[in-house]
Amino acid sequence: MDMRDLPEQSIQRPNTMRGILFGALAALGWAAGLVAARHGVQAGLSPVDLVIYRFGPFGLLLLPFVFRNGLSAPGGITWGRALALTFTGGLITALCSNSGFLFVPLGHGAVIQPSSASLAGLVLTALVLGERLKPTRVIGAFGIIAGLIIFGGESITTIGREGIAGDLLFVAAGSAYAVFGVLLAKWRIDSVRATAVATVLSFLIFLPVHAAWFGYSRMIAAGLSENLLQLIAQGILAGAPAMYFFARTVAILGPARAAVFPSLVPGFALLIGYLTLGEIPTTAQFIGFAIVTLGFALVQRR
Repeated sequence: MDMRDLPEQSIQRPNTMRGILFGALAALGWAAGLVAARHGVQAGLSPVDLVIYRFGPFGLLLLPFVFRNGLSAPGGITWGRALALTFTGGLITALCSNSGFLFVPLGHGAVIQPSSASLAGLVLTALVLGERLKPTRVIGAFGIIAGLIIFGGESITTIGREGIAGDLLFVAAGSAYAVFGVLLAKWRIDSVRATAVATVLSFLIFLPVHAAWFGYSRMIAAGLSENLLQLIAQGILAGAPAMYFFARTVAILGPARAAVFPSLVPGFALLIGYLTLGEIPTTAQFIGFAIVTLGFALVQRR
């Protein structure tokens, strides 16, 4: 049967489900990375150490792919655009996210960073790309905000004066990743190339900086098990694969709908925290996640 003979909705539905699957996998990877980052900071690793774990494995693996045609245009992308994608989707996001855990606990990062990414993404797609926000998406966005406020209110008692700095770092991390998603859509850059370029350049830029100013003593002192944990959580789950999944979500669903997937991170982080650390979510956290999920569903409606 010719695909042109099929109703438009029947053709769109598999693509929509695939886009939602990619977005959910990206959110799951980010949640695992946040939990592991908090664990790593508590174990004595610094935020800059975690950046090496994040971009090292795939940075080395994808290096030949990015520069196979020489240095003039990494991955076939101009240097200006490549660096913009690198800093928004790579270095700024990772450094700010990891540094936030020096000041505040897991709950803050799991809530503030993804909520900032979701809301900034929705706003930027309207302002930069001119995409009209439909009423259901606006209602869904307010639902996301309401659910995240419940999360924030539940954990606000843990915020001290230094917590403001940590929270602002998570806001910066989420907003930077929203910019990454909008740039992908605006420049129509292939998901694989964007992921490869951002990962490789993040690694190449940060590796000499880390070696010269920070060294590897903390990574060595952390031991084999912690290093393996961070390599898997940061490099494999939260690194290039999650970036690729998110880029595919942008390509399939559009930047506005893709922007809300970070809102799933708080729930996933709570689940992973419970399974790995034995932390049982409170009633308020369950309610907040339910409201966020409802808002997420509304935003996904066409």
